[in-house]
Amino acid sequence: MTPRQRNSLDEAVSDESTLVRIEVRKSLSGKRLDKYLHGRLARFSRTALQRLIKDGNVHVDGQAVKPSYEIHGGEIIEALIPPAEPAEIQGEDIPLDIIWEDEHLIALNKQAGIVVHPARGIGSGTLVNGLVYYAESLSTGSQRFRPGIVHRLDKDTTGVMLVAKTDQAHWRLAQQFEHRKVRKTYVAVAEREMELLADLIDLPLGMHPVFRDRCAVRTVSGKEAQTFYEVLEKFRGYSLLALKPRTGRTHQLRVHLSYLKHPLVGDRIYGGALVSLADLSGDRSLPGEPIIDRQALHAWKIEFRHPISGKDMQLEAPWPEDFRQLVEALRQYCRLS
Repeated sequence: MTPRQRNSLDEAVSDESTLVRIEVRKSLSGKRLDKYLHGRLARFSRTALQRLIKDGNVHVDGQAVKPSYEIHGGEIIEALIPPAEPAEIQGEDIPLDIIWEDEHLIALNKQAGIVVHPARGIGSGTLVNGLVYYAESLSTGSQRFRPGIVHRLDKDTTGVMLVAKTDQAHWRLAQQFEHRKVRKTYVAVAEREMELLADLIDLPLGMHPVFRDRCAVRTVSGKEAQTFYEVLEKFRGYSLLALKPRTGRTHQLRVHLSYLKHPLVGDRIYGGALVSLADLSGDRSLPGEPIIDRQALHAWKIEFRHPISGKDMQLEAPWPEDFRQLVEALRQYCRLS
């Protein structure tokens, strides 16, 4: 293993994760990696280990491999192990902005700065903790610590989210997402003026080759990812966009726009800058603090079929105050003649 390869996992170790090194006995050969690790790391299900491997958190002799990799004996396996999950989800009195609700579904307007569900090192303060406190029932979900969660939004993305109360509603909604029957519209502010008023971004996405918490355009190994955009308003140096994803890859909208040199305002991970009234106006006597201290992205509208009644549903989440203030400032100081 080269020093650079070793650092790729060493540097990923945090206070919540542990780097485990296993030397495979030379007498072992022909066994799948995921099956072998299932025997060595008993607290993880085989599905969880496959996900760990696919996410690039397991290396064999310094190389990322597939779950189906056959060990030959004598290799060194390095695995970045997440902490044990909490025994149960504790309900917390977290304010929820409910848009619509019946006995099968909850539609809420997610606030900024909140993680959707418990994950590595995050056992409290999530949207799920608030839902467990609020709702009398939630679907069991696809994973143990994601009750009710059919789809997700990034921590600092606001907007409409659907939550299932029953297992029947959950799997029927999940089918609509899988077959691309759910239509979502986001609103965003991107840097620079878009040349075209509307277009389809068709660029495959995958995990970033260096930063494991990011995604990137991967033309060879990436998965299909498509985003349709429409310019709602143009400003001097900025564009207000409606974004309609046709696929649902992680960070899809943010990565697609960043790749085209139009990162979202405030998206510091993917190259977007924070802006203030002083920046937009050129008047340094005006406030210099950021108008919006996160990526300027809001899940605005969602259209789907009610999983039980079959009724066509159209729901909308009002723009949050920081996003609205950003657009108003652009209209005031950056309007094009």
